[in-house]
Amino acid sequence: MHLSGNEAAVIAIVGVAVGMAGAALAWVAWVRVRRLRDAQRTLLGGGRKDLVEFSVSLQGRIDDLHKAVDEVDRRVDGALGNTAIVRYDAYEDTGGHQSASLALLDGSRSGVVVTAIQGRDYARIYMKELERGRPSVALSPEEQEAVERAMAR
Repeated sequence: MHLSGNEAAVIAIVGVAVGMAGAALAWVAWVRVRRLRDAQRTLLGGGRKDLVEFSVSLQGRIDDLHKAVDEVDRRVDGALGNTAIVRYDAYEDTGGHQSASLALLDGSRSGVVVTAIQGRDYARIYMKELERGRPSVALSPEEQEAVERAMAR
């Protein structure tokens, strides 16, 4: 098969056009890859890790954060979060509800009940421990009411 000069010129022009289109596509792909690498460097802080390693380390840090939050929740549950005060008149000759019992308990009903008895010429303070709802010494009705109010919240 023999080609004329015009046919050869058309084939050459088409070949050059296809080559230029290929070169243009390669340049566009190179620019996109360069932008992607720049974005990855920005995300990774310039490190040499790839995106998979970064996401694995990020997941590890998130897991550590969840563990820390769970520990804080556990500690808050164990804190003295249940409190109540009952004010009353300990003696008939006093007024104004000057005596009080204060219950400071955690979620398992452990803690302390502080009672301040006010008389005309004196004040007495009593402290009683509770371990899982069991007092170390018998509670007065007002102290028991403070404990019940604290646990009702």
